[in-house]
Amino acid sequence: MNKDEFYMNKALNLAKKAIKKEEVPVGAVLVYKDKIIASAYNKKDTKKSVLKHAELICIEKASRKLNNWRLNECILYVTLEPCPMCASAIQQARIKRIAYGTQSKNNKNKEIVHKILTEVDANSAVEITCGILENECASLLSNFFKKKRN
Repeated sequence: MNKDEFYMNKALNLAKKAIKKEEVPVGAVLVYKDKIIASAYNKKDTKKSVLKHAELICIEKASRKLNNWRLNECILYVTLEPCPMCASAIQQARIKRIAYGTQSKNNKNKEIVHKILTEVDANSAVEITCGILENECASLLSNFFKKKRN
């Protein structure tokens, strides 16, 4: 198992915790210097807040831990491709790289997210690695939504 798979497994375990809370199963871990400094899973329903995406919670925790909103040397592992809101936060936090498991099914969102993360403005582009443990990540989401629809 390589490093990316190791950290994605940690994110998958968090996504499984989300299922137990009846939250959309998305988990995230933020790594700095080969150490997990923040982790989270979706809590939108639990906290009754649209802002409680796993990525945003993780960024907030990491910023507190490092006492800095700039997360330049960090890598974010997340089970699902981020939404445009989270992609903007990732880019604004200057996260070096995002690694995610499975892609969004919303093609318009995919275009927007890619543009946000790869656009070079005052900040550098965010490196993107996709497809890490893709089948496991996709299966978790697919099974969750199948059960919700029944």
